[in-house]
Amino acid sequence: MEKLAGPTEVSDSGARQPRGGSCFEPYPLSQEQFQRVVRMMYQVAGIHLKEGKQNLVKARLGRRIRTLGLSGFKEYFDLVEKDGTGAELAEMVDLLTTNKTEFFRDQVHFDFLRKYVLEPRAQQRRWRFWSAGCSSGQEAYSLAMLAFDVFGSLEGRDLKILATDVCRPVLQKAMAGYYEDGELEGLPKSYLRRFMVREGAGFRVCPEIRSLVRFARLNLNEPWPLRGPFQAILCRNVMIYFDQTVRQRLLQRFYALLEDGGFLFIGLSESLTGVEHSYRYIRPAVYQKCLQRLSGSHR
Repeated sequence: MEKLAGPTEVSDSGARQPRGGSCFEPYPLSQEQFQRVVRMMYQVAGIHLKEGKQNLVKARLGRRIRTLGLSGFKEYFDLVEKDGTGAELAEMVDLLTTNKTEFFRDQVHFDFLRKYVLEPRAQQRRWRFWSAGCSSGQEAYSLAMLAFDVFGSLEGRDLKILATDVCRPVLQKAMAGYYEDGELEGLPKSYLRRFMVREGAGFRVCPEIRSLVRFARLNLNEPWPLRGPFQAILCRNVMIYFDQTVRQRLLQRFYALLEDGGFLFIGLSESLTGVEHSYRYIRPAVYQKCLQRLSGSHR
């Protein structure tokens, strides 16, 4: 979601966790308690935990309950709701969101950006991109590498990439810009040699590329301190975790921040079908802010 996040995804992990070489039963989670966490996740982050995610909740939050020495889910949810700082609520959101990404994921989107956005306007000075639901940073760094490759030099250009996510741990990893060998899938070898620096068991993104990206925590379900306009917004594999009401609201807010003719990229498995919007469909998962509305809203 943005995963919200971004792309923040909810995954199904097992309910049993080892401790001291043995396994133990998870804390019991009643349907009432499950609905309680469903409501909290929706109200705070707009994420809709679907029926069938009980094992995920038991596994992820069960570990936290043991760490805090609490008796079970009721006591934990009471703590979350009574914590005036919001720190435990943020911790819960982090625990219930899993982030999956890779360099140049869905290559067709980056090919589109090269051919139809960057290259035709290579002489333009100001560039703004937003990776909404950036996870551990590979998408934002891929954008920076692509732009640098197309332009050859950034001298005289004002290029900035905003990368946001709701999950604090993945943002810390993204800001560090360090990836082990197994996390480099999708990164062309020429880019690896040009933009990455070997460090220990992995690679760190070079300072020139890292300087183009600003990472920040942002809950897509809350007010955004952003002005735009952006040439492109990437919110990929995030909106599948929201219901139609939240999706429609996000689409409207993205639209307002795009420049005229700017592009919105969503996940290849996502669609705007059934959601009212004002974008022009370009190709699967690519939509454009129209210079003027052609024939009313689309569905």
